Amino acid sequence: MDLSNLKPAEGSTKTRKRIGRGQGSGRGGTSTRGHKGAKSRSGYSKKIGFEGGQMPLQRRVPKFGFKNINRVEYKAINIDVLQLLAEKKNLTVIDVETLYEAGFISKNDRVKILGNGNITAKIEVKAHAFSKSAVSAIEAAQGTVVKL
Repeated sequence: MDLSNLKPAEGSTKTRKRIGRGQGSGRGGTSTRGHKGAKSRSGYSKKIGFEGGQMPLQRRVPKFGFKNINRVEYKAINIDVLQLLAEKKNLTVIDVETLYEAGFISKNDRVKILGNGNITAKIEVKAHAFSKSAVSAIEAAQGTVVKL
């Protein structure tokens, strides 16, 4: 065996259709495109959403709603998560960096502390926003709240 007699495995390759090579080939004449119409012409490409002249879906359905460009999204963290983190890592200060390192948030997330669960650890919590119930729960455990 050498390079001159290498062949692909039997049945692994197909010969391509040679379109428009005369009537005798069986694929001459209209070249498998049928008769007339836009699809038979060269350079045809239909627009996205074109429905053959019928009013397209995106024009039939009315517009509604809008995206508020000033919206600020927060990642919600409950105080029971803070309690867990304080116990596990023996922390007195929990800030955005601590939550990022623990894997609770992504790098550029804004954080809001919510009051679900209960907290007993005396910790200083630094975040972008707090719910009223979270603030009262943290302060009831002699902790402090710092808004960033």
